[in-house]
Amino acid sequence: MVLVIFTGSRYADWRLLDKGRVLHGFRTAGINSYIQDENFVNQLLNKNTQLLYNAEKIRKIFFFGAGASSKDRQDKTAKIFETFFTHAKVKVNHDLAASALSTFGDEKGIIGIIGSGSNAAFYNGKKIIENNYGLGYILADEGSTNWLARQILKDFLTDSLPTGIREKLLIKHAIDRKIILEKIYNNPNPNIFLTSFADFILENKKDHYIASIVKKGLEIFVKTYLIPLSDQYPDQTIHFTGSVANNYSDWLREIGAEYHLNIGTILKDPIQNLVKYYINKN
Repeated sequence: MVLVIFTGSRYADWRLLDKGRVLHGFRTAGINSYIQDENFVNQLLNKNTQLLYNAEKIRKIFFFGAGASSKDRQDKTAKIFETFFTHAKVKVNHDLAASALSTFGDEKGIIGIIGSGSNAAFYNGKKIIENNYGLGYILADEGSTNWLARQILKDFLTDSLPTGIREKLLIKHAIDRKIILEKIYNNPNPNIFLTSFADFILENKKDHYIASIVKKGLEIFVKTYLIPLSDQYPDQTIHFTGSVANNYSDWLREIGAEYHLNIGTILKDPIQNLVKYYINKN
């Protein structure tokens, strides 16, 4: 059996494969090696009956996760999974690699993620070429749900939020200054709190304020990541994965066109194409 996992900070998608077909598929809380510790992952594994039942049958695991960019964190995650899946060979890689495989396969190009977080890199058809991006939800994540929520909450706290959207926000989320600051500065997973505003943002995408914030975030992403990458690797197609890229794809394509970028495929979730890739490889 083969287990394929793709995880962002909010959700993790799991697919259990055997003899060229999907046996089981499910979604759990996300696993970010920067944030969640070994206990969190072990609890997640031990709560899932499909994983418990099939643990000894699984021979290969392909794990792609947010925060799994360094060898140290990759080795740490692999060790946790190897302890639980005692007969499995575990390969851990960055979420950008999953996005690249699910859109480019073995071809080269520029890959971008705009979901709960954001990042971009050049993929040479075999691996992601390292760069100085991917600085996380505090220093970066431009255009992502984390970034969008930060802008909205800052405007809420400084009374800069338009009255109409402020009222809608309070109906959807029971928040005030104390709750927001507590969740951001004292909660062990502030990024999860920030991504909880994703549905509210999407539901109100036609609101002028929300639309302007989303478009601003997408343009900052394009200027910060895609233009430098396009200058370094000219004439390359740019593929995307991620909920923000998918949900606001028209705006993303419009902004990309303004900067003469060749935007190709935009996928919300890479898991289905990852499954196809590994079915063909195995």
